[in-house]
Amino acid sequence: MPTLQDEVRHAITAGHLGHLVTLNSDGSPQVSLVWIGLEGDEIVIGHLGAGKKISNIERDPRVVLSVECDDANDMGLQHYLVIHGTARLVSGGAPELLQRLAETYLGPGVTFPPMASPPPGLVIHVTAERIGGVGPWSE
Repeated sequence: MPTLQDEVRHAITAGHLGHLVTLNSDGSPQVSLVWIGLEGDEIVIGHLGAGKKISNIERDPRVVLSVECDDANDMGLQHYLVIHGTARLVSGGAPELLQRLAETYLGPGVTFPPMASPPPGLVIHVTAERIGGVGPWSE
């Protein structure tokens, strides 16, 4: 498992949407746009209900996450981060994670999810196995 260097950690927590790729039962890719954060060295994603990405991870935990970044390299190519990893599902904690991430994605003081009693949901934990893309993490 590669260590998440500071530049990778910044890219994950900068407030850009992640593109989470899971595998459908026929092997085809399924992509979801997700809010992403960090807990230690794991990338975390909150999910309130059942969905295709959840059933895909239950069947096959291999995932890829990509994130666009703000900077560009000397040739003018936009930086982006690609993480190949393994996901695990943890029951509960999704509303609390989503509230924390809402401060970054929607703004300070926002209440999210916008419901009185959200379901406990699931938290997807992604452990990075390989890091690539264009940026200081690949140079």
